Amino acid sequence: MPVDPQLRNLDIEIPTQPEVLVKLSLLMAAEDIDLQAMSSLIETDMALAAAVMKAVNSSLYGLRGRVQTVHQALTYLGMREVAAITFEMGLRAAFPAAAELESVWSRASQRGLLMGRMGQMLGVDPWAAHSAGLFEECGKAVLYRHAPTHYPAMLRAATRDAELVELERTAFGVSHDALGAALCESWGLAPAAVASVRHHVEIQATLTMPDSLARRSVAAISTVAWALLNHVDQLDDVAAQIAPQAQLDETLVLRAARRVHEQLQAAQEHGR
Repeated sequence: MPVDPQLRNLDIEIPTQPEVLVKLSLLMAAEDIDLQAMSSLIETDMALAAAVMKAVNSSLYGLRGRVQTVHQALTYLGMREVAAITFEMGLRAAFPAAAELESVWSRASQRGLLMGRMGQMLGVDPWAAHSAGLFEECGKAVLYRHAPTHYPAMLRAATRDAELVELERTAFGVSHDALGAALCESWGLAPAAVASVRHHVEIQATLTMPDSLARRSVAAISTVAWALLNHVDQLDDVAAQIAPQAQLDETLVLRAARRVHEQLQAAQEHGR
């Protein structure tokens, strides 16, 4: 999908999707997904495959034995989670390695996993939910690459993303949520994922979805994941406010959130 011409006029480059991820997206869209074809595709890029294996064997997933091949990873974790890890590694590789972005990528891993599993439990497209979680803050990486000498100071100065987007608009004429959505769109993510990335800062700050937002379930899961990762003591209140706006059952949302949170905590305990 093309990037908004208004963003192109700002002379801020949106990285193109790596060819291996284009092919992976096509495999994911097939009715009958060929796991062997998927593992072979990932393994054609040695650096990407190595990064995927390192992530799979991290404490985040808490596997009981060390996984040695991509095919084993697919067997243990399933197609969606391995595909999401591959997208995450491909996304990271599109930007320069920087200490200031490590926290962005760390949150992306946890948030994507939370959202994908919650989506699966709630009957919401888990691939859209997982990819939305991975890409939620990717606009920050776009701005970091655009202004590496100035943007880190903005990241340090802002205590909340709502403050950060105001600094970004003043400095660049655009904010990371808009840039992140543009990247998602150009990389062919589902419309629900694009919408979640575009509106996540506003929704998290106000717990109110904009009237213009048509696809709401993934955005609601994003907000609940944000509460789990940052304000777990407010989880009940957040779910009570956000679930009805997306026509989701509050009780089921809370049950899914707590269950997935427990899964991640158990995995990390086991992986230590």
